[in-house]
Amino acid sequence: MTTKSCAKWSKFDLIWALNLFGTAVGAGVLFLPINAGKGGFWPLVLMAIIVGPMTYFAHRGLARFVLSSSKKGSDITEVVEEHFGHTAGKLITLLYFFAIFPILLIYGNGITNTVDSFIINQLGMEPIYRPLLSFVLIAALISVMLMSEKIMLKITEFLVYPLVLILLALSLYLIPEWNTSMLSEMPTANAFISTLWITIPVLVFSFNHSPAISSFAQSQQREYGDLENTEKHASRTLKATSTILLVFVMFFVFSCVLSLSPTELAEAKAQNISILSFLANKFDNPYISYLGPLVAFLAITSSFFGHYLGAREGLEGLITKISGKDINRKKLNYTTAIFFLITLWIVAIINPSILGLIESFGGPIIAAILFIMPMYAIRKVPAMQRYQGKLSNIFVVVMGLFAISNVIYGLF
Repeated sequence: MTTKSCAKWSKFDLIWALNLFGTAVGAGVLFLPINAGKGGFWPLVLMAIIVGPMTYFAHRGLARFVLSSSKKGSDITEVVEEHFGHTAGKLITLLYFFAIFPILLIYGNGITNTVDSFIINQLGMEPIYRPLLSFVLIAALISVMLMSEKIMLKITEFLVYPLVLILLALSLYLIPEWNTSMLSEMPTANAFISTLWITIPVLVFSFNHSPAISSFAQSQQREYGDLENTEKHASRTLKATSTILLVFVMFFVFSCVLSLSPTELAEAKAQNISILSFLANKFDNPYISYLGPLVAFLAITSSFFGHYLGAREGLEGLITKISGKDINRKKLNYTTAIFFLITLWIVAIINPSILGLIESFGGPIIAAILFIMPMYAIRKVPAMQRYQGKLSNIFVVVMGLFAISNVIYGLF
């Protein structure tokens, strides 16, 4: 047992919990109350009960999968190849990359639009030349990712604290506006089940921090050494992340939903604007209209870092597998950074409107990798068979199939 194993909870664990929180809370949190609340209040109560365990057990399964490698320090792409073979390894690595990369494109585009809108609407200035603005913003974000892990975690921590505080402040600010119109609407059994089926994928992907799990598991292993100790700290950190997400995000969702009527939520959905924009218009409040872009900026930036970790891992895994030889890690980091800079910059300049559809295609793949693959590995991989026979495994598979079936149904 190492010296560090004696520590029940460390600042290192806390910073990683905040980093994973930042990865999960993207700009989608601003649309989550609209999507999750439109089915009524009571289905939302049940969702609040199950989303915490669902998030924790699924991400714990993926972290355990990464840590199950016989070779210490392996990332998810290497573990997949070790357990499922070379061909399956290539295919899953390709799918993993294409599940995360489109979300990274969305964030590159989203950060440009958020800052551009803030400059024009809140500051009342002339717009900055879009290619220049997008290049500076994306290059700054990628530069952070080229720094050491400690610096990246420190910057994320710096971003996440105000994000948590603003979400809490907005939730508390709305309490005097709460009304009971949502509570009186009792859905039928069919409507209740239908709402759950529609809402589960929304919550799964709003709470999803799987792109950063592989880097998180490797970081925990470097910090704590032996497998038992690493797993203990990783599980505790993931439980803390799920708890913070549940408390702050769901409190924000409930506060927004209770401040609006079902008709207003439907109106916000029809207008295709974030919940903060709708609330700012409803209450004619300048503070909310200023906080909206700030929350979006903090959420997109912190989530960008986590998704970059996953996309970089996928791309570097593909390059290594295709080349068939070991490539200098630092050189590989700079090569992938240039690729991401160019592709994200091009997409931010074009500013396409089809990125939501691309993200939908990534949805089922993320759900399959996060929920199904680790549970399949528990059945098939000797190193993971010690986790068999748990009720949580069945729960994760059922929730995963729920999420995948809904997203695929929505596409067709």
